[in-house]
Amino acid sequence: MLRLLKAVLPLFAASIALATPLDAQAPRWTFTEKGNSGIVGLEAIVVSPTLVLFFDRASDDPLQINNHSAWGALWDLQTSKVTPLDLITNSFCASGSRLSNGTMVSVGGDPNGFPGNPTIEDGTTGLRLFEPCNDPAGVGCTVFEDPATFHLAEKRWYPSSIRIPDGSLMIVGGIHRNTGFYNTIDQAALTVEFFPPKFGGVPRPSEFLKRSLPANLFPRQFLLPDGKVFMVANNQSIIYDIETGAERILPDIPNGVRVTNPFDGSAILLPLSPPNFTPEVLVCGGTNIPDTTPQGDISSQTPATDQCSRILLTEAGIKRGWVVERMLEPRIMPELVHVPNGQVLIINGARTGVAAIGTVKDPVGNSNADNPVFTPSLYTPNAPVGRRISNIGMPTTDIARMYHSTITLTPQGNFLIAGNNPNNNTNITVPVNTRSEFRVETLDPPFMFVPRPRILNAPEKIGFGKRFTVPISIPNSLQPRNIQVALMDLGFSSHAFHSSARLVFMDAQLSRDQRSLTITTPPNPNIFPPGPAFIFLTIDGVTSEGQQVMVGTGAAPPQTNFV
Repeated sequence: MLRLLKAVLPLFAASIALATPLDAQAPRWTFTEKGNSGIVGLEAIVVSPTLVLFFDRASDDPLQINNHSAWGALWDLQTSKVTPLDLITNSFCASGSRLSNGTMVSVGGDPNGFPGNPTIEDGTTGLRLFEPCNDPAGVGCTVFEDPATFHLAEKRWYPSSIRIPDGSLMIVGGIHRNTGFYNTIDQAALTVEFFPPKFGGVPRPSEFLKRSLPANLFPRQFLLPDGKVFMVANNQSIIYDIETGAERILPDIPNGVRVTNPFDGSAILLPLSPPNFTPEVLVCGGTNIPDTTPQGDISSQTPATDQCSRILLTEAGIKRGWVVERMLEPRIMPELVHVPNGQVLIINGARTGVAAIGTVKDPVGNSNADNPVFTPSLYTPNAPVGRRISNIGMPTTDIARMYHSTITLTPQGNFLIAGNNPNNNTNITVPVNTRSEFRVETLDPPFMFVPRPRILNAPEKIGFGKRFTVPISIPNSLQPRNIQVALMDLGFSSHAFHSSARLVFMDAQLSRDQRSLTITTPPNPNIFPPGPAFIFLTIDGVTSEGQQVMVGTGAAPPQTNFV
């Protein structure tokens, strides 16, 4: 009988990541080009075991549908084929997540039309629904929109959204119309609203959003195990009470580092582990440019920051404040992505400049950023400070992924990477690192090239505080010394942030014959909100493919019955 050994597993995972490259014959992390997306994948979300949904702006992308360019598409993870989707509203710079019944909801977007798509409608109050799709190739699957009757209460461009304990979405911040670079008080969406609507459907004002102006677009937010929400915007952070709207002010990020658009860093809720599920947040990258700096005084060559800051969200941790550590290089617009073994992938971004398009000095083509970072790193949360980040054995790509790029963990266990377009339209004439990018690639971990454990069957639905048993297969090459079972929301990737991304480790017991695993689910919807998830099994550093499950009943929100 084996149980999850929280203290040992991250260090073991680190030893796997660091030791692999020392053996010339051992599999390594690898970049692999997979094909052409047809649209710029500037937003991405996994919507089934085989499909990723991409959104773009309405521009002159080569993928066509109904005699116009598409700005939505399904990517088939099995075949690398792309299927265009016909949208009504402009999804450019939107956010999104999945509801408790599995429906994907894209929220907000661009207020502007586009000459090549004359029928496009304003996306700022847009709600785009993609119902759960059972066809592996997405045949017959569509996005539903009815903007006249089905829309947000407030205009939101550059908002953020997460799934909360009742399975609905909490939607935060944004801007009404383009203001050039900074958010401005006359155009800012300084409110919180919910979908489906809560509290009478009236957006709730937020002093935090007002205080964090002017660099507070795409605020980073995470559901905490007590049912409240942690938020960070600009260099400020709070804990937000969903029921009352109360905002508890937390310490600022040190050294004047700012991490939300147009100064994008990234943030992630580190894995939650039983029995206490103690939350910690990691924030990396961005810039220490003062938010009073005129945009004309900022350059594409202004150095980004290499700072990571981490806060333990207990009373003692909040009193101690943010703990600073350093990446291997500065990064603006990086992504932080969960690895099923508990590590965090640091990937994408640039060494200099800021986000947005053609609004600072010395643009490269139209890009406000330059000097892309081509080599990812791994962050090991339980390693000692100063030894947590390494790129030993990590590969180097030659495809820049800066503004308007995405990455997502896939159900197969590798990472799908797309996008890059710091231009106002499709543009392949500017310098190569700033062109519209349609090439899709994967970052494949070493375990993709060796025999892997398998979860042979998983229940369609799992409840809270329950135990269930699944048959598994363990290859002869593995001796099951260390077992991890991760329950994961793979998130919605947009503008250097994964909305709703979550990893919760579950206690697991291996049968004596090593043919089944008995798993204990999270105790309540604060730990993992009801909705779709994937279960990954990692044995001795080798991870299975993910098995899709529905956490909770699968009913539409708001869910109140979690039996």
